[in-house]
Amino acid sequence: MTCDRLVCANCAAPVSEGRCPVCRASRERLQHQEGIFAGLNPAALLVLLVALIAVAVAARGFAG
Repeated sequence: MTCDRLVCANCAAPVSEGRCPVCRASRERLQHQEGIFAGLNPAALLVLLVALIAVAVAARGFAG
């Protein structure tokens, strides 16, 4: 999850702007929770999935 669309309950500003201490703490917490695929958009994840399936099919074709 990104903080681009989150609104702070404390100051009613976007969390990404970090206007109050609550925003800054939430933004920091979200940045630490990001995983390896957090920066990829859904289209890039789909392309990666299709590529992995193609590699698996090709490997199975060469093995059999």
